[in-house]
Amino acid sequence: MRKSGRLISILLTIIMLALVILGGKGEVQFPNQEGQEEEPIWTSKKETIYVWYEDPALESYLSSAAVSFGEAEGVRVIPVLKNTYNFLEDVYDATMARDKQMPDAYVINNDELGQAYLSGLATEIQNESGMINEAWYPLTALSAVTYNLKMVAYPFYYETSILVYNKDYLDMWVRQQADRAALAAQGVTEEEDEAGDWSENCVGEDGIPLTVEGLLKFANTFDAPEGVDGVMKWDVSDIFYNYWIVGNYLNVGGDCGDDSTNVDIYSDETMECLNTYQTLNQFFFIEPDNASSEICLQDFMDGRLVFTIGTTDVVRQLEEAKKEGTFLYDYGVARLPDISETLKSRTLSVTNAMAVNGFSEHKDLANRFAEYVTRTCSKELYPKAGKMATALQASRDDRLLTTFTNQYADSISLPKIMEIGNLWLQLEALFAKVWSGEEVLPLLRDLERQISTQIGEE
Repeated sequence: MRKSGRLISILLTIIMLALVILGGKGEVQFPNQEGQEEEPIWTSKKETIYVWYEDPALESYLSSAAVSFGEAEGVRVIPVLKNTYNFLEDVYDATMARDKQMPDAYVINNDELGQAYLSGLATEIQNESGMINEAWYPLTALSAVTYNLKMVAYPFYYETSILVYNKDYLDMWVRQQADRAALAAQGVTEEEDEAGDWSENCVGEDGIPLTVEGLLKFANTFDAPEGVDGVMKWDVSDIFYNYWIVGNYLNVGGDCGDDSTNVDIYSDETMECLNTYQTLNQFFFIEPDNASSEICLQDFMDGRLVFTIGTTDVVRQLEEAKKEGTFLYDYGVARLPDISETLKSRTLSVTNAMAVNGFSEHKDLANRFAEYVTRTCSKELYPKAGKMATALQASRDDRLLTTFTNQYADSISLPKIMEIGNLWLQLEALFAKVWSGEEVLPLLRDLERQISTQIGEE
């Protein structure tokens, strides 16, 4: 008995030494039958989930949220950056292989949610707090994560486009207009605007154009200072910057973008909007090869433009340029102008969401973290990642960001219809032909036939 006791004591000492050598983690790992490592049954470990994402800009935000959530819940959340060619395919492969780090939740574009849901990689959200509703999110965000009448992900952040303007130049133009009106009232001059009569409602009191007509009025009446090369320039080759022209009348999949029976490409309104777009080339003479979004923003920062079209990261870029002394003007953002007083504009938006993997063994925890990261701490998203949170609370205290949120709330999301995944390339080709002067009607008719064929209507 004495020898047996000593032997047990020696074995326990060896095990304790092994634990110390392993870093004091309290874990000893042995190979399983497949050669992988797993923990012994006697070790206690916190419940752990893995959260995949593919945008490096989210690293700081997700890491911080993982720590604070983990401490509060007594669990572990491990964010995993997966910058690969086909993110959703990697999610599927890891899930089917039951990889040790398969994602329990992951960040995904809203247009891929249909595919994710049908393959079981996304599941209807739990929404335990009951706060994933219109009181906390714009309807656009909720529609973006809805598929087949179910919310299958938590709305996270968005991208859309907006009008960016040089406030110094707008103030200058407003003063010029006031001087002209004063001289005309005194009978000193009978000079009229170069382009004739303008609608009273085409420009706001602050000089911001409310319609395309307002843009043209500004272009025709602004006595530009030296150094201004043009009134407006934007990336006319990218559908994301052009979609506002037709967004209110081009119907692809209905409000949730998931109904293949609800597609309407051609209408009189869409044709009129595109005809208006074509006339803009006569005023702004934009060469697509010399108008990338980067070039346009740089021209704007150099003071060579009054207006451009930017995306949600423009505020951060302009603020950084002001701090560095490379942007010397005051600026503002505003909703993109309507096409006319009767034809409304509507921008395109992409909503990134956090989906919970339907094959996860920790769906309850994954749901709680998904809501935490997309709603509870959403105010930290823009400062840490430069992303515009869909949650309304995140932008309420910032006038510039609120303008973006208002534009997003009136936007239309990327559709989820898998059969027309190349729609945006087709639309870019159409806009390029319209910009170069081709007739609008046959172009629209041809696109409508292509889409009908793709979704099986012909």
